[in-house]
Amino acid sequence: MREYDIVIIGGGPAGLAAALSAKENGIENILILERENTLGGILNQCIHSGFGLHTFKEELTGPEYAQRFIDRVEEEKIQYKLDTMVLDLNKDKFITAVNGKEGIIEISAKAIILCMGCRERPRGAINIPGSRCAGIYTAGTAQRFVNIEGFMPGREVVILGSGDIGLIMARRMILEGAKVKAVVELMPYSSGLKRNIVQCLDDYNTPLLLNHTITSIKGKDRLEGVTIAEVDKNRRPILETKEYIPCDTLLLSVGLVPENELSKKAEIQISATTYGPEVDESMQTNVEGFFACGNVLHVHDLVDNVTTESVSAGKNAAMYVLGKNFKGDKVQLFSESGIRYTVPQYINPENIQGFIDVRFRVLDAYRDKNISVYFDDTREIQIKKRILTPGEMETIRLTSDIFKKYPKCKNITFKVED
Repeated sequence: MREYDIVIIGGGPAGLAAALSAKENGIENILILERENTLGGILNQCIHSGFGLHTFKEELTGPEYAQRFIDRVEEEKIQYKLDTMVLDLNKDKFITAVNGKEGIIEISAKAIILCMGCRERPRGAINIPGSRCAGIYTAGTAQRFVNIEGFMPGREVVILGSGDIGLIMARRMILEGAKVKAVVELMPYSSGLKRNIVQCLDDYNTPLLLNHTITSIKGKDRLEGVTIAEVDKNRRPILETKEYIPCDTLLLSVGLVPENELSKKAEIQISATTYGPEVDESMQTNVEGFFACGNVLHVHDLVDNVTTESVSAGKNAAMYVLGKNFKGDKVQLFSESGIRYTVPQYINPENIQGFIDVRFRVLDAYRDKNISVYFDDTREIQIKKRILTPGEMETIRLTSDIFKKYPKCKNITFKVED
């Protein structure tokens, strides 16, 4: 049994930032476990620019952003194991992993930081009728083929879903010589960032068909085309609006899901909304000594936010190992009236040093609305927002002074209001 102070599962942007933060806060015996053959996670295949504007105040590609953290991990001599898959995890902080060099590895830790990231929803999750022909990929798989493996998935492309990966791959496929015939979106708004809609679709005259879906797939061995249709207010296809689009490739950008199979093995409470662990102000889960950050916690739109969150998780995990107790009376955060979720879900006011940033997403697209924060029945914060969309994460800062005003507060509620 190998023993470490902190073990970090996942060597992507969250795991790297958490490891460096733990090291900066006094922990030497740290191990990162990464299932791929290199550190950096998903950033390695995100060769487009737009990363690091908040963290480094300059525009970087995904690999450049990751490399800055990898270089620091090497400089700090933080241990890591590549090509290592974690097979099992329990609430007593025992880890079973495997790799080709060492075989089965058993590890114990004083604290564990979960940084496993997220996965894409596949075709089976959305039940598109049609044959199981070749030419249908998730957008992230296509991104890996093009950017890392050097293969083109196809030449005539339709993309279902307007998440950020789908939007970015629309531009990428065009730059590689393919024709993107349409991006089809079920909702009346895009689920991606506005800047990606402009830079990846508008700049290339690629149509974004809102309130549309794919009703059938044609093709036996290889995809030949898809049939699309408008949807009504209940998101059901309007059959009279059917249109056939010939194509040899369909990319699916229909949502991301946090990778929490290991979290469940450790009996960690999973949110029914985010599908990630429920955490408190320290990023600690309901199981003492387990912390979570990044896309395993909730799906982010900006890697800079992942880094900020992970720095907090790494610092608090270090404090836990050094004897800090995060127990105590916690105030629960509730999401109502247009707010989908908040992270964290619980706050112990005694642990707030200066402030805490609460991140959340809205359920729908709104114009000229207010974000209101209630401490029990008293509205303490009201912020006017010109535009709110589900694709962009929002942040509200709660200061320690606010908590002092409401020493007996039991619930904090976030709402969208007129």
